[in-house]
Amino acid sequence: MKSHILKGRTTSSSNILFTWDGLYLYKGNSVSSSNVLFTFDGEYVYKGRSKSSSNILYSLDGDYLLKGRSTSSSNVLFTFDGTYIFKERSTSSSNILYTYDTEFLYKGRSNSSSNIIKSIEGHIPWFFLIII
Repeated sequence: MKSHILKGRTTSSSNILFTWDGLYLYKGNSVSSSNVLFTFDGEYVYKGRSKSSSNILYSLDGDYLLKGRSTSSSNVLFTFDGTYIFKERSTSSSNILYTYDTEFLYKGRSNSSSNIIKSIEGHIPWFFLIII
């Protein structure tokens, strides 16, 4: 099943920015191999289609998204608590970058419609919403 990330709050197919099929994130609405931006295997995010260790951009360690392959706490870029996406490791309210629900990504702490950045159709791993 394909899921989509769309710009703004409309679900018009003309606003589809990215498509997720459970393994690959594609640019736009086409699932052509030439449109693959990232591959995710449950642990690592790879650039493009190849799961070569040299293509690892990010790793997922529980609620943390880390830069590269290292699980060192100094490499934590973002933390997700199920609702908020925080910069780095601190879950202090002052570190909230985004609010996430099953339909929208909002800038900051407020889930006001005026703060909607992206819409979500289906299930997209949370970190794709912010690294793209």
